[in-house]
Amino acid sequence: MNKVIVLGSINMDMVMETDRLPKIGETLLGETIDYYVGGKGANQAVAASRVGAEVSLIGKIGDDTFGSKVYKHLENEHIDVSAVISEKNIFTGVASIFKLKEDNAIVVLPGANMLLTNIDSELNERITAKDVLLTQLEIPVDTVKKGLQLAKSKGAITILNPAPYNDQVTDMLPFVDIITPNETEFEGLLGHRIPDADQFEQEMLTWSKANDTQLIVTRGGEGISYTTKNEVVTVPAEKVTIVDTTGAGDTFNGILAACLAKGMSTSEAIKLSGKGATLSITKLGAQTGMPTLAEIEAF
Repeated sequence: MNKVIVLGSINMDMVMETDRLPKIGETLLGETIDYYVGGKGANQAVAASRVGAEVSLIGKIGDDTFGSKVYKHLENEHIDVSAVISEKNIFTGVASIFKLKEDNAIVVLPGANMLLTNIDSELNERITAKDVLLTQLEIPVDTVKKGLQLAKSKGAITILNPAPYNDQVTDMLPFVDIITPNETEFEGLLGHRIPDADQFEQEMLTWSKANDTQLIVTRGGEGISYTTKNEVVTVPAEKVTIVDTTGAGDTFNGILAACLAKGMSTSEAIKLSGKGATLSITKLGAQTGMPTLAEIEAF
């Protein structure tokens, strides 16, 4: 089977529920706390594995309790974690998420993720022309660029999810087959705001004509838009009861990579990935809401 290689971040997410954020110098009593394995790299690897892809994850964790729990969790998700390296004297990446009634506030401490630099041997050993490399921007940007270059030189399909957005993305485009921004990240790619929603598709076409990279924009409730044959196709989002949108984008990207590794056309892969992302928001938590292939097909 063709593989999905995910190069990216690994975190432990601590979700603390509270009525409001404390003021400076104030202590509040919260209500509950939940722990979830997170990080965009780990999330996307789990999403791809859940739909039956053979997945390898390249990343870094700390030599701590969170690191051990994360490693076992990813193994249980049937992910090859032989390239997930535990580093001494550094903590596993942590996201502290304060869940309020109306919104969230998040503090991310990258920890070991920022030590993910020397990836040549790990990637060379694992990737072939039949595989798909999926990466994001929660690890050093130079590492992302190096991974894309190496995968492209091997003839693999390369997917960049440009989140969180970084201006250096434009330098990576020659090595990116597919780029998957959300609407805000697409404006980052353009270098300007899109003042009118009616202008969105024209901006996509203009960008696509100037770049060889396939553009797929995730648009939340509007669905997913992509360019093909000088036109924009939008796959509308199906209506569901929203419980938690966390991880929907990661679900989409992971399933997209899995579908392409299985040989699906881009349009088929986008439709299936969109359904998977829609299903994911009907449950609480990023990875806990990620569906299996059987669940997507039933949906």
